Amino acid sequence: MTIRTRMTLALIFLGGLIFFGSAGFHYLEGWAWFDGFYMTITTMSTVGYAEIHPLSHAGKLFNSFLIMASVLGGGFTIATFTQALLEFEFGKLFGRTRMQREIAKLTGHYIVCGAGRVGRTVARELRARGQKCLIIERDAARAKWAETEDFPVVIGNASSEENLRLAQISRAEGLVTAVSSDAENLYIVLTARGLRADLRIIARASEDDATSKFLRAGASQVISPYSFVGHRIAQLLVSPNVLDFIDAAVGAERLDVEISEVQIQAQSALAGKAIADTVIRQQAGVIVLGLKSPGGPMLFNPVPETPIQANDYLIVIGSDSQIKKLEALASAPA
Repeated sequence: MTIRTRMTLALIFLGGLIFFGSAGFHYLEGWAWFDGFYMTITTMSTVGYAEIHPLSHAGKLFNSFLIMASVLGGGFTIATFTQALLEFEFGKLFGRTRMQREIAKLTGHYIVCGAGRVGRTVARELRARGQKCLIIERDAARAKWAETEDFPVVIGNASSEENLRLAQISRAEGLVTAVSSDAENLYIVLTARGLRADLRIIARASEDDATSKFLRAGASQVISPYSFVGHRIAQLLVSPNVLDFIDAAVGAERLDVEISEVQIQAQSALAGKAIADTVIRQQAGVIVLGLKSPGGPMLFNPVPETPIQANDYLIVIGSDSQIKKLEALASAPA
């Protein structure tokens, strides 16, 4: 029998006992219904008040039965609710302990600060792409959403150094600050950059003039949801087919095509060769859209003679299996 069933039975038993006692005094002693109810309540609660009317022999026998039933029913109810409270508290304690152990083992994950509409979307997208994600949220209701969705969550202010350390920022792959306040986002960026000079930080900005401040504070990139939505609406009006293609590649439809980046490792056979001299197209089957060297500009649609150096990033489009083949080529020794 579940604890919920036991609690329901306990409440039904107490309610039934109150009605039974009120009816007994009403019919056995001829009391008014309220007097019977009052006598039943004082008997069940064992407050020790005197009888409101003298009891007959039958009434005394009935009241004795009512006292014993009340003691048994009250004990059962107290035990049931105590068990429910203990299970609830221990469940929260063990659940929090288990989550803390999971958080302590995280590495190569992404930290999302804020579980609002933007933060939730980012977390879901990262999970859909097979990435580990942790959420920092100070609002209890939003933190509860994160726990329900099985996201590791640190409850507290994301601008706190202690909370960022609890989120294992030293081992994180990146951080997204997506709370609604630009001032709070800016403070989070400053704190995170102070803890990790090499961390990739994406900041959400509500105001256009806040972008330069975020960049000076240490953000790697700044995204304005309102500017993005406005740009997208304009593209839908002018170039709807282009957006259809992008959505098919990286959007919610998740067709068998995606745009991804692959880093060329130092030992790879691709390092030191021109794009035309490699087996990228023949073996992997992907299309190279761009090439970016660390610290250098992005080359869009690089010509076949463009050399590929170690640690360069290739921006390619292809199916999931094709991109995995390119990842193998990018890491396999010559």
